[in-house]
Amino acid sequence: MSLPPDVRTAPPAAEPGQEPLAYPFWTSGGLGLSEGYGPLRDRPPVRVRLPYGDEAWLATGYDDVRAVLSDPRFSLAEAVRRDQPRIGPMPRAGGGLIALDAPRHTRLRALLAKEFTARRVEPLRGRIREVADGLLDRMAAAGPPADLVEDLAFPLPMTLICEIVGVPEEDRPLLRTWADAVCSGGVTPEVVGRHAQDFFARMAGWVEARRRVPADDLISVLVRAVDEGALTGEELTGLLNEVLIGGFVTTTNQIANFFAVLLLPREAGGGGAELWASLRARPELVPRAVEELLRLVPLLNGLTLPRYAEEDVELGGVLVRAGEPVVVSQAAANHDPAVFPSPGRILLDRPGTPHISFGHGIHYCLGAHLARLELRTTLERVADRLPELRLAVPEEELCWRSKEFFSGLRSLPVTW
Repeated sequence: MSLPPDVRTAPPAAEPGQEPLAYPFWTSGGLGLSEGYGPLRDRPPVRVRLPYGDEAWLATGYDDVRAVLSDPRFSLAEAVRRDQPRIGPMPRAGGGLIALDAPRHTRLRALLAKEFTARRVEPLRGRIREVADGLLDRMAAAGPPADLVEDLAFPLPMTLICEIVGVPEEDRPLLRTWADAVCSGGVTPEVVGRHAQDFFARMAGWVEARRRVPADDLISVLVRAVDEGALTGEELTGLLNEVLIGGFVTTTNQIANFFAVLLLPREAGGGGAELWASLRARPELVPRAVEELLRLVPLLNGLTLPRYAEEDVELGGVLVRAGEPVVVSQAAANHDPAVFPSPGRILLDRPGTPHISFGHGIHYCLGAHLARLELRTTLERVADRLPELRLAVPEEELCWRSKEFFSGLRSLPVTW
């Protein structure tokens, strides 16, 4: 596994008047940053052409990416009205937080933010540990080998977000089917439409049940907001959809990705095996390890959602004209050697420049506190309960997601 390569043999970035670069730079397998980013280091944003939609500017440097994510002159909402550059055939629909700019985004985010603050999430630490231990009990009882994706990485965050939101246990398989359809870049609009019809019909049932009998969950909070006129029914549906999918898909992939880093052989200086040994011996290192792994491991297999310039904006030495879209690579920014020296190494004493795996600006991930707590607890419990964890198959037999929105493993066979 190459993690991450320093290869500089990809096609050169397009100069003014030249053909745009073809994007995405797919990762062929594993967790390395695509080779296509190598020649873009120390370069200003470049023009790219994605498989669908408008041509766009691509920003990869740390400072440029942060600027795009935080500058209100770059609009997410405008993408809904355009032929947005994208990897898959399905354009992004409106609704929820992810497609909105301030002030509407500010109003809706305020309804959710208090439910996901560090103070609100911290009391869940015991429940997260309880769920993790229950899953590890089942793995131990069944005996090795096990699939760390199906037996731990998927059910842990799925259980937690469904409990927080208020999704009945019998409906959780439907949520996974819907999330798989949404996150797969190759699914046709017709297939997505069929899954959407089933999922949103079921969601309507949850909402009506909570309107009749409120509970201590997020659905009840949002239903009350609708009844008080602070939220529309369409907005409620969009928020629930984003919270549910974002609340487990990303963490599921990163739990498996983290263990791939820790269990797979690493090149000189990589430090995966050494880090796993350190975490088993010194669990107090886990929080720092989680932050470094969040920086190191690319979660998105491509780009963030496009933002359209609402006026001419100078970005990293190039002029982005009004109406032009910009896409950014958070993974490339997290590997910017000018900000993170030796970006391919795991350094627990790395200086405190923050990674941007959870985004930046007003769209910073609402669930960051919850995700961190789930990742930390999972590493702590596995290190304590299964200290001899190791791969059950050769590295070349691992099945990686290919050409999907998130980087990760379809399965991770392990033994102990």
